[in-house]
Amino acid sequence: MNLSRRSYYYTSEDHPGDEEVATRIGDICLEFPCYGYRRVTRYLQQEGWKINHKKVARIMREKSWSCKTRRRKWIATTDSRHGFPVYPNLAKNLAVTNVNQLWVSDITHIRIMTCFIYLAIILDAFSRKAVGHALLRQIDTNLTLDALRMAIADRHPGPGCIHHSDRGVQYASGDYVKELNKYAFRISMSRRGNPTIMPMPKAL
Repeated sequence: MNLSRRSYYYTSEDHPGDEEVATRIGDICLEFPCYGYRRVTRYLQQEGWKINHKKVARIMREKSWSCKTRRRKWIATTDSRHGFPVYPNLAKNLAVTNVNQLWVSDITHIRIMTCFIYLAIILDAFSRKAVGHALLRQIDTNLTLDALRMAIADRHPGPGCIHHSDRGVQYASGDYVKELNKYAFRISMSRRGNPTIMPMPKAL
């Protein structure tokens, strides 16, 4: 028949048709809407499909399933629109000379595959060491309290340590301020619109 060995052993199972492939690609795109054609191809190959990225790219393009680049979502971690008291900035122009003199607190977000998680951290301004941290899926007072309690348990600060933060509700809330007062912290907050201040330690 003058056929090559490769052509002779060609089967539909080795090279599935477009409709069969498209159905499976559609299922994958519904489950993982951020997958591009290369990741979809790898997914199919891991399932045992004999297919290359060119075919997957063509089908996704024809079906308008191509992953569109999304702008990075900005997540607000500070909400200073609350009725709790705010405190003056005690950290500005402060000469930091020792540990447990000034702690600086902040919250950031971390993007994972399916959602955002939130990290609260407390730094000692003198040593630049993270003395407390907490990681939760909810951005609330429990997050900041967990970080604060970890720092207190680890460092045992004496009365008068300055706790500096922004004016976010997580730091201004009654429960958080109560915890600070319990351990005789001096409460300091940056003014609205300013990032957290991290003073440079005084040279020894």
